[in-house]
Amino acid sequence: MGKVKKNIILFLLILSLGISTAVLAYLHFFRSGGRSLSGEWTAELDLTEQASVTAFIWLQDIEGVSVSLEEVESCMQKLTVQVDLNLDAATNSKGAFRRGIRPESYDVCEQAAYEAFAEAFRELLAERLRMAGYMGGTDEEGLEALVTETFGMSTVSYLMDSGPALLPSLEDLQAQYDGSGTYEAAEGIFTWQYDDGTIKMENYVRENRSLVLSGEEDLDGQGQRKSVILIFRKN
Repeated sequence: MGKVKKNIILFLLILSLGISTAVLAYLHFFRSGGRSLSGEWTAELDLTEQASVTAFIWLQDIEGVSVSLEEVESCMQKLTVQVDLNLDAATNSKGAFRRGIRPESYDVCEQAAYEAFAEAFRELLAERLRMAGYMGGTDEEGLEALVTETFGMSTVSYLMDSGPALLPSLEDLQAQYDGSGTYEAAEGIFTWQYDDGTIKMENYVRENRSLVLSGEEDLDGQGQRKSVILIFRKN
């Protein structure tokens, strides 16, 4: 009888331990979203402000008309380039990484930036023409016809050819973000050790399926450091 009781108690202890382990595993991997950093992550690098300021400075030089930065920004909306980050974690705090700009997203962003630029340019051109007593049509179709007749190309093509570079070049962005190597995450700081020996450090916050990285980058290619925050989502 005593042996049976001991076996029952042992069975209950093992069952209790198994249930406790399952509950802890559930809380760790499901309630917290899993603490492993391994996987594929994607972030949106926002270039809206840079494109807006560059376009604004160029448009200010159009004689006889005025434009505000707010008016230009209203045309430029959500100009982003995708950054992919692949983490292969050896432990919860160390592993290998590969990060880079998605080239096709850059092409889409650049096209959107110049289409927005063209919209702002046409608005100012229409105002300038009205001030000069122009009697032709100043709607979008009329202005496009005028630009094509004058420059031999569409407004977007003209601005791409003769206007300012609204975005950093793809090559500059790739120099900033493309690379692979090893990483260590500790006390809210990622230390990236690139294969070429370069070391970069970024602050980070992990929250469920989001990984927020913040640091400084030379986005204008002129050595001027700018604060950059990237919010990576797990794919």
